[in-house]
Amino acid sequence: MYEQTYPNKRYKLTLDFLEKHISKSESILDLGVENPFSQIMSSHGYQVENTKGEDLDLDTSIIEDSNADVVTAFEIFEHLISPFTVLKCIKAKKLVASVPLRLWFSSAYRSQTDIWDRHYHEFEDWQFDWLLEKSGWTITDRKKWTHPINKIGIRPFFRWITPRYYIIYAERIDYSKA
Repeated sequence: MYEQTYPNKRYKLTLDFLEKHISKSESILDLGVENPFSQIMSSHGYQVENTKGEDLDLDTSIIEDSNADVVTAFEIFEHLISPFTVLKCIKAKKLVASVPLRLWFSSAYRSQTDIWDRHYHEFEDWQFDWLLEKSGWTITDRKKWTHPINKIGIRPFFRWITPRYYIIYAERIDYSKA
């Protein structure tokens, strides 16, 4: 999954954010196949089930059939053509999700060897907020951080000062009480 690097900073900040909002007694459906971070969540006491590699643009049945208390989606929505559909079908009342932010000085990521490892979307924070709002979620906490790289140059400098990741905690809007 990570050819040369392991995203230690991203994983630490993501785990800190998750621990701030989600109790270890709550079950989690983590969108995406089992990965190093889902293993980290499990090793920290979370009950985690992953999706199995379905194309979530075409088949949301695993999400619709889940009884998890929380859905997590860490760097998943940028790979989907229609994240709105996935967000709408989540039955859980809590969502923790992160996305890479669009960098004005860099093209969207596209693996040349893995068709699943491509970004259809790279969001600006307001776009991701709007997507969540339109699909029935209220964001109650958010955080951004940078992703510096150890190279010299103009773009590496911008990566030191420009936020690359955006994480949110959201709760399902309950219109029946409005």
